[in-house]
Amino acid sequence: MPKTILAIGAHYDDCPFGIPGILLKAVASHHRVVILSLIGDYRGWPPIAGREQELPKATAAMARERGMEMRFLNFQSHLFDVTSENKKLVAEVVADVQPDIGFLLWRDDVHDDHVAASRLGEIALRNAGQLLNKRGIKAPREIYYFDNGPRHTIGFEPDTFVDVTAEWRQSIDWLGRLMAFVRNEPYDQAKPDSAQQLKETLALYRGKTCGVKYAEAVRSLYRAPRDIF
Repeated sequence: MPKTILAIGAHYDDCPFGIPGILLKAVASHHRVVILSLIGDYRGWPPIAGREQELPKATAAMARERGMEMRFLNFQSHLFDVTSENKKLVAEVVADVQPDIGFLLWRDDVHDDHVAASRLGEIALRNAGQLLNKRGIKAPREIYYFDNGPRHTIGFEPDTFVDVTAEWRQSIDWLGRLMAFVRNEPYDQAKPDSAQQLKETLALYRGKTCGVKYAEAVRSLYRAPRDIF
């Protein structure tokens, strides 16, 4: 049966960097994929100065081209926290999307936006009905943390590996086009930027860990018995 997947990040590129292959694999399997970026107001971010309103639109368009829906809240970087009001804003999206599977950033990170987004995402995914005082809103049966790379994430130990070798070219192309837009330059597939290089290093490492070429790794929020036979 088709499922609904909700992936929650702080910034426009958190999910396209962290789990692009997993999301593309979900689309290929005919699941509905929704990405929520909590930060939708990019005023004050120098790389995109003068094009602040274009970034969310361009990012959403790239997701749509790949069969996904992307939504933004109106948070600004470093100017949002885990408050009751913000919990409800994220919960409203969870209640509307009603995901079967949720993905969120790992909770321990050097970037304060990632830390706040992780906590808000976890609370909303698990407790949307209670936060909004609405019945009939169920928590996703599966929730997974993903990391944002060695420059940000602290102490992340995955327990679930996904082979994304078949999706790799699409994944790295998606990320490269996002980075090129931020730089306001044409995308050149032959010249991978630093974000693409970092992502490939990480995907190769995860792949070596589980015996495939490219992999993405996540950590389950829930512990559950599995039938291995």
